[in-house]
Amino acid sequence: DAKPEKQKPNYAPTGLLAAASNRVANTNIVLKYNEPPNAMRPRPAQQHYLYVFKGDAMLAKHILNQKTCWLFGREPAVADVVTEHESCSAQHAVMQFRQVLKKDEDGGRKAQVGLYLLDLESGNGTILNGERIEGARYVRVLDKDVVKFGGSGREYVVLIVEKGDLNKEQK
Repeated sequence: DAKPEKQKPNYAPTGLLAAASNRVANTNIVLKYNEPPNAMRPRPAQQHYLYVFKGDAMLAKHILNQKTCWLFGREPAVADVVTEHESCSAQHAVMQFRQVLKKDEDGGRKAQVGLYLLDLESGNGTILNGERIEGARYVRVLDKDVVKFGGSGREYVVLIVEKGDLNKEQK
C-alpha cells in the first residue's frame, strides 16, 4: 500500500496577497506591470534619451538610462511620465530595458540589452512610428522612433547616442 506523494508547498503570493504586493502604498492603485526577470540597464557607453514634443515645442527630456523601466499614464501616483490627455489610460504603457539573447554570425548566442515598448492593454492604444502596436506584447524601440499614446498629439522621440558620438544628442 503506497502512500501518495506529498505535494510541495507553493509560497508564491496568490489572490489578495498578490494584489496587495502590487498595491501602491497608501492608495487603492494596483500596478498593472511587474518588471521581467531579464530587466537590465543598457551599457554605460550607450545613452537613451526621450524627448517629448507638442507640435514644434519640446516639453521635456528624460534620460532613460537612469532606470530599467518607465511607466507612462495619466495617474501621477504611479506614472514616471504623466500623459495628461484624456484618451490615455491611468497606466497606459511601459518602456522597458530587457536583456535578450540574439544569434550572432557564428551561430552562437549573444546577450544584448534593448529598449522595448509594451502597451498595457490601454483603451486607446499606443502608436509606434504611425502603427498601433498590439497590447501586452513587447516591441523593440530603435533610434529616432516616435511613440504616441492614445489620441494625444504629443510625440515621444527616442534618441540613442554612443558616448563617442555626443554631437548627435546636441543636434
